[in-house]
Amino acid sequence: MAPSRKSRSRAAGDGALPDTPLFAGTGAETAPAAEGDAASAASNAHEWTVSALSGALKRTLEDQFGHVRLRGEVSGYRGPHSSGHCYFALKDDGARIDAVIWRTVFARLRVRPEEGMEVIATGRITTFPGQSKYQIVVEHLEPAGAGALMALLEERRRRLAAEGLFDEARKRPLPFLPRVIGVITSPTGAVIRDILHRLADRFPRRVIVWPVRVQGETSAAEVAAAIAGFNALPEGAPDAPLPRPDVLVVARGGGSLEDLWSFNDEAVVRAAAASAIPLVSAVGHETDWTLIDHAADLRAPTPTAAAEKIVPVRLELLAQLADLSRRQTGAMARLSRQRAETLRALARALPRGHAALEGPRQRLDLAAARLQAAQRRRTETAARRLAQLGGALARHSPWAELRARRARFDACAGRVAAAWSLAARQRRNRLEMLDQMLRTLSYHGVLARGFALVRTAAGAPVRSADGAPPGTRLELQFADGAVRALATRDDGAAPEEPRGAPAGGRRRASKRRTGGDDDMLTLDL
Repeated sequence: MAPSRKSRSRAAGDGALPDTPLFAGTGAETAPAAEGDAASAASNAHEWTVSALSGALKRTLEDQFGHVRLRGEVSGYRGPHSSGHCYFALKDDGARIDAVIWRTVFARLRVRPEEGMEVIATGRITTFPGQSKYQIVVEHLEPAGAGALMALLEERRRRLAAEGLFDEARKRPLPFLPRVIGVITSPTGAVIRDILHRLADRFPRRVIVWPVRVQGETSAAEVAAAIAGFNALPEGAPDAPLPRPDVLVVARGGGSLEDLWSFNDEAVVRAAAASAIPLVSAVGHETDWTLIDHAADLRAPTPTAAAEKIVPVRLELLAQLADLSRRQTGAMARLSRQRAETLRALARALPRGHAALEGPRQRLDLAAARLQAAQRRRTETAARRLAQLGGALARHSPWAELRARRARFDACAGRVAAAWSLAARQRRNRLEMLDQMLRTLSYHGVLARGFALVRTAAGAPVRSADGAPPGTRLELQFADGAVRALATRDDGAAPEEPRGAPAGGRRRASKRRTGGDDDMLTLDL
């Protein structure tokens, strides 16, 4: 029975698989149907949307080929995209399949894809519905055997050699006796101990170790960064906490081709070639060769041999120095004896001293006389010239300028001081005048003449009798203090007692003070 419209819509919307299979058979197995049967079959066929069918195909393909290992040749590789992802294809003699490596996976790969490289890719088969294509999402990549690695290594060696990175003309000699040696290796392996032990035996030097991984996914990047880091240190600071080394050693013990592959990485080779510090490569054993050996200024067969090549033997140098010192002393003694004999022979051939010096002595006396006269004339001329220059200089000397400017400064200072004194007096007079005016206009002076300031209990001033109805509690402020009062009527009637007042006799309208805790003055208004 054909599915209903509602069931078809639900299947198309959520991408669920139908109950019927996608493919019932092949054309060879199905007999041709009549025209009516074809129309009936068409009406009963499941209706798909393009997105639902693409999703169903994607799930079917991923379920059947979830995780595969695929061997093929890299084709169309152009390096990482601007997004960091890599897109290329894997092919063999009969077919090809698109491949993609996501950015996070690409950063962890030990072996990066290269055009024409035969690899074994491990990943997931999936589809790309936007173009109706299937592809492999690569999660791991490795060369297809040691032969492929050697072919890749040879191709990379030829390419880098064509750029001139391995030319002998660009290699520099090592310093005879480096003060600081930089070593790039693993800090926990036997290599660094062998180097330090050999240096201590031959000629102890300061060693700075830059710890790196010498094997693994991040090894090549760490070695390249270490070479660049040593070269970034400032020059000419031997007493700095981290001085710039005079020579670098990149060292690692022996291993297989895969173990040493980090030192065949293009980034490591270019960093070694670009190093401004002479670099010694000591990777592997004597029979192990890596690309960094060609780019380095010197290749040592082992790390121990590298230590022997970068420093001389101190005891041998001392012995050579002692032998040279002995030979120098003997040569100087022989030369002194030869010169003494030659001097004696020449002395015998010389004439008598007095006779040889008579003519020169006379010429010396004449020249001395002329020299004294010329010196006096020259001194007199120089003295006159100096006096003229001294007079001109005295008129423009710093001391004269300083005295003139000091006089101008003193005059300005006097004017400023006089102006300041006048301003101060004026301000003091104005302040005294304002104080006198304040005293004159202040109500305190009025209170001192016998007047009183009347306020309500709330503190508001009372300016007229209307402002204090009978029964209003008032406060009278005198010059020497304040008292409280109660306003009454003009007819002398007693005011109404405020609510809450204690029972008792009515207060009389008089100027006497009432009893109680607070003295109160009753006023007739």
